[in-house]
Amino acid sequence: MSKRFHVTALAVAAALTSLQAQSAGFQVAEHSASGLGRAFAGEAAIADNAAVLARNPAASIMFKQRTFSGALSIVDPSIDVDSVDRDQHAKDVAPIGIVPAGFYIQPVNDKLAFGLGVFSNYGVTTEYDESFHAGSLAGETSLITVNFNPSVAYRVTEQLSLGAGISAIFATAELNRHFGDLALAVPGAEPSDKTIKLEGDTWGFGWNVGALFELNDDNRFGLSYRSQTDLDFEGDFTDYTGRITGAPNNTVPGDLTVVLPAIAEFSGFHQLDNQWAVHYSVQWTQYSKFEELRATSNQCNPGYNGSAGLCLLKEEDYDDTFRYAIGTTYNVNPQWTIRGGYAFDEQAGKPTLSIPDTDRNWFTAGATYNYNADLSFDVGLAYLIAEEISFSEEGQNFESSGGAIISAAQANYRF
Repeated sequence: MSKRFHVTALAVAAALTSLQAQSAGFQVAEHSASGLGRAFAGEAAIADNAAVLARNPAASIMFKQRTFSGALSIVDPSIDVDSVDRDQHAKDVAPIGIVPAGFYIQPVNDKLAFGLGVFSNYGVTTEYDESFHAGSLAGETSLITVNFNPSVAYRVTEQLSLGAGISAIFATAELNRHFGDLALAVPGAEPSDKTIKLEGDTWGFGWNVGALFELNDDNRFGLSYRSQTDLDFEGDFTDYTGRITGAPNNTVPGDLTVVLPAIAEFSGFHQLDNQWAVHYSVQWTQYSKFEELRATSNQCNPGYNGSAGLCLLKEEDYDDTFRYAIGTTYNVNPQWTIRGGYAFDEQAGKPTLSIPDTDRNWFTAGATYNYNADLSFDVGLAYLIAEEISFSEEGQNFESSGGAIISAAQANYRF
């Protein structure tokens, strides 16, 4: 961990609202194929497979048999950033991403159940061409997190169940920045030459709680909360120019803390008749807690912008956001179920080159095939449309546009 510290923090910041994260901010919503097909509407209340553990630990009380769900989502973004002043274009700055997830529920009796989820709540990757003129603001950024989340659920009354879990989050990331146009002021430098590099991994810990209220067999509500997690990194900061640490190609140890914001969700599920159901969710993310990226080391001297002890500072302008989703499910016959949904993601932060955040609209569809009473398969497909935006950073003007196609497949087994 000592060798690769700062990037995770910086990768979070620089990547924080890149569109590849699909949800606003750097939040990853792709926990299941069934959820994707309904735009993740009703996720804290439906509990049709074990993937509900990613949203509400209390819902595991609804399972009467041991249940496993494994999902794989493929995120194919198409995000372009155009430099208005320079007539330069960065195409497909977010590469294809693969998001796996696995969940297991172990009921003990009618009142007690245990669960384990392995999934991701945060992650992003963006890559600009090394010769992009704003290389000091763009470059390459990657963040991957894995959440190991054991939980327990208890039925308090016939209608009310409560759940709680602990999250152990492993995070790894990398960030590189380049000279770009700044090379014109440095003899012998090329635009593609690196200026700084950060890379790191660490563990962070948090908790989550949930409640499930079953009005009757056909109507229920879910409420959940996932705490913020502080990622405290210790590792290396590499200064290729020598302007921050006093010597070129110098690597020094440093520290940085990144806050992964808290998430709360309210969901409802209503089975209207034997075939039709409707479901909905409102999700809140506390992005206002993300205010800056500050990397420090007593060996960063003269320091970033002449501030001794400061290796890097990137101020952010974020607000708390809401995500609204509504969906419907139709049981065609005992073998087939189809679903669809729509969701709206609010923009979380002021757009920058590394974080071109904007509002997003989700249009989704999916299906379930019940092979037998114990084995079923889910598929889901989503088309995301992002609003075109214009923004400026350090006196330069840019435009961003794009969207994404997300596909997912999942297997569920009860035994």
